[in-house]
Amino acid sequence: METSPYDLWVPPGPGVPQGLAIPAAELAERFSRSSGPGGQGVNTTDTRVELLFNPAASRTLTDVQRARVLAALGDALVDDNLVVVASEHRSQLRNRRAARERLAALLRDAVAPPGPQRRATRPTAGSRRRRLDAKKRRGRVKSLRSRVPRDGES
Repeated sequence: METSPYDLWVPPGPGVPQGLAIPAAELAERFSRSSGPGGQGVNTTDTRVELLFNPAASRTLTDVQRARVLAALGDALVDDNLVVVASEHRSQLRNRRAARERLAALLRDAVAPPGPQRRATRPTAGSRRRRLDAKKRRGRVKSLRSRVPRDGES
């Protein structure tokens, strides 16, 4: 594991043009026994990693970034913390890296500004005509499935 004052690096993207460095002090980790792969050591080693980050209390995020993160991930917060769990690897170190990568991806997506508003348009005459033709075709196919009357029946 790299030892730096910044434990999590969010790469540059929309909303974070220079990237984002989150200090280790703003992250918390919890370890527990994983139910995933691990062989004989699965019941004795704490390889599952929970990485916790409180975006509301973060000094790293600007007010705009904080508002975007809370709006995008507000439903996923548990006790004001964003919790990311990794347990797919056999080693704790690899699960720690996986949790950090997932948290960085979540934050990068959450900080991105919303896309442009959709401008309402009307369907073209050709698309309306094609839609009605398809409906008529479908109706004919279904009408052919009905029982055909025999001679002498009405």
